[in-house]
Formats: sequence, C-alpha cells, structure tokens
Amino acid sequence: MKFAGRVGLVTGASRGIGRATAIALARGGADVGINFRSHVDEAEEVAEEIRQLGRRAILLQADVSDQEAVEAMVARTTDELGRVDLFVSNAAYSDRELMVDCDMDGFRTTINVTMWGAFYGLRCSAQQMIRQGDGGSIVIVSSPHAVLAIPTSMAYNMSKAAIDHMARTAAIELASHRIRVNIVHPGWIDTPGERKFFSEGELADGAAQLPFGRLGTAEEIAGGITFILSDDCDYMTGGTTTIDGGVGLPWWSNRAEGKP
Repeated sequence: MKFAGRVGLVTGASRGIGRATAIALARGGADVGINFRSHVDEAEEVAEEIRQLGRRAILLQADVSDQEAVEAMVARTTDELGRVDLFVSNAAYSDRELMVDCDMDGFRTTINVTMWGAFYGLRCSAQQMIRQGDGGSIVIVSSPHAVLAIPTSMAYNMSKAAIDHMARTAAIELASHRIRVNIVHPGWIDTPGERKFFSEGELADGAAQLPFGRLGTAEEIAGGITFILSDDCDYMTGGTTTIDGGVGLPWWSNRAEGKP
C-alpha cells in the first residue's frame, strides 16, 4: 500500500491512461479525485471501482483550460479528501490538420487544454502541497510529440514541448519544498482517444508495424506513472520516462534489412 494515507488527483481520469492511473493509485491505498469534462457515466464507473477497493473517490467535473475551475477542483479535493499529495496532469485535446489549413478555434483549444490546462493543474496542486508543508509528487503526462515534429499535429506538438520544459522548470523551483515533478512520454497506446483519429483496422495495421507488434495498454502507462509517484522514486525529479515499446528506436532499420 505505497499510497496509504495519501490523496491523488488525476485529470482526464474518466478514460484511458487517466482512468487506469486513478484506479492504480486506489489499489496502492490512495483516495482519489477524478477529474473529467464530459464522460459522466465513465467517470462514475471509475469512482465506483475505486470505492469497491475501499478508498474514497470524488467526481470533479471541470474543463482544465479554465483556471478558476481548476483552482476550485483542487480546493474541493482538499476540502473533501483532506489534502493533495499526488497530482497527475493527463487531460489533453488534439485536432489534426495541416497548419496552413487548420481551424484556429481547434488549434487554440488544443493549446488551451494541453498546455494551459497542465500549467493550471501543476500550479494549483503545487500551491496546495506547499501549504501542507510535507512535499508531494507530480507527474506530467506528455508525449513523444514534444520532440517529434509529427505533421498535422502542430498545436499538440507545441503544447507537449512546452509542458516538458514547464515540468523541468517546476522541478527545480519546487525542489526545496520536496515536491518532485517528473514527465512520462507514453508511446502509441490503445485508448478510446485514438479512435478519434484511426479506425480499428488502421490501429491493428499500425500496431503490427511497431517493434513489439502491438499497442501499449493504459495499465502499462499507469504502472509507470504510479512507480514514479511513489517513494521508490524519491530521488527522481525533473526526469523524463519513455514508455513506448521501443517506438522511439530505429525499428525501421530491421525491416530495411529484411528482419522481422
């Protein structure tokens, strides 16, 4: 029970990586604030699963791009669960269009949610941890998009690059408070969000080309996140952990040589 007596807050926790992380924290003994924006039924399912594990859970419906809503979310978590020890910034949004053709409303929404939303959550949770006076741990879920210039994803690429540097800056600013801030880069993960961009057939075909021949699972990413949040990583801050099944390696070189 690595997180016994602690309280976690996870954004975008109704589905995918956020959902798996919230449940993993509860399995480790934490009470959990579940942030979501629109998937009410799925958020309630997460809360029920956490309660069945014997932990407390509260639903926090909020758009993370709204600073006041994020501040209220952290305040409510503190009021109802007593504190905030663990924060996971996972909520994101992305439209995919060429920069020259993009809808600017969607472009701005991507930045507002993915960059500003991460900042608001980081800032508010860190402020609460400082008030508590006994440290804390924060994970920013970023992406290989932070370093790869993937076409049709300019706003998302920009946002993820920004939050990587945001997290590293926060890590040095918060070190004296014993608040650790780390980054996770998931690879291509099998989540509901991927269905916005790909059909089931396209996902299967794409997965077959990856080094491990499959997509990652949300639970695998959650395992990495909870390990980094835990005291097992007490000496780690400002770090970036890549969990991508080797997709960042030159896997294409094996195929060029006729290898499987």
